[in-house]
Amino acid sequence: MLLQSFEEDRCDAYTSDRSQLAGLRSALPDGADSVRILDEVFSKEPLGPAVREGEADLFDAVNWAVLTLIAAEEFGVTSDNVEDMTSSEDPAILAFLGQAGGVEGAVLDPGLGLEPDFAVDVISAVGNYEEIYERNIAPLEIPRELNSLYTDGGLLYAPPYR
Repeated sequence: MLLQSFEEDRCDAYTSDRSQLAGLRSALPDGADSVRILDEVFSKEPLGPAVREGEADLFDAVNWAVLTLIAAEEFGVTSDNVEDMTSSEDPAILAFLGQAGGVEGAVLDPGLGLEPDFAVDVISAVGNYEEIYERNIAPLEIPRELNSLYTDGGLLYAPPYR
């Protein structure tokens, strides 16, 4: 109802999180350039994947997949170089990618029944966090800002991958 009022010029402003506003803007009959999303942030609304209650194993696997995407960006591992990185000389990268010779010779086992090199499969399929953002969110003209790695002034970081 409110969106319809906005589209019919009976309402001057519409609020929501940036991702929803950008999605709505892209579908406006007059085109995305007919409205402007303000730069000011009125609230922070973290968004993330959700799973059905009672699906603890799926919840854990999804969380590990998200952490994998962020860690891959931190390590500089992309969908284009992931196969080459499996022979990196960096033991932390080897452990992250489930390769022998990782930190203290160990590979990650989150205890979920995933293959040790599950990170390679995830990154090969969808890329790292930055690649996903650039492919899906950047075209909506949403600046990355707080959705960047902590090293770039954002809030994202992956805990130690052990």
